[in-house]
Amino acid sequence: MSSLNLEVNGQAVQLQVDPQRLLVEVLREQLALTGTHVGCDTSQCGACTVLLDGQPVKSCTMLALQAEGRKVTTVEGLAQGAERHPIQQAFIDCHGLQCGFCTPGMIMATAALLQHTPQPSQEQIEHALEGNLCRCTGYVNIVAAVKQAATTLAAGATQ
Repeated sequence: MSSLNLEVNGQAVQLQVDPQRLLVEVLREQLALTGTHVGCDTSQCGACTVLLDGQPVKSCTMLALQAEGRKVTTVEGLAQGAERHPIQQAFIDCHGLQCGFCTPGMIMATAALLQHTPQPSQEQIEHALEGNLCRCTGYVNIVAAVKQAATTLAAGATQ
């Protein structure tokens, strides 16, 4: 076992982990943050996307120990208590989720996009989401949710 120190959703965490454990496994099994989904185990679907120091990463392809000393944000970390983050609310409002399996990864990819590009073009949205697969083919509504979230966040920034 190895010691792992990191920040998860704004909280300092110290764990003992097997050196072979993936970040997604530690998040789900040791920290009970089950919003991060395991979809394919091959880095193809993006359901396991989290933010690592603000950048989207597929947590199924990263050893947990590689996150030593870094900041991890999961879909659970976006909300403020019971209040949904504007991105989460936009996915609900625009029906950007069907079965919901891809939704956490899509939301986290959207969070990274909007952090760096507050008013993305259609092309920028599609590029940011291209590593995340929706098996229900809800892409039109997902893109609409990203646009709504961008508008909502921009409006909040100007108030």
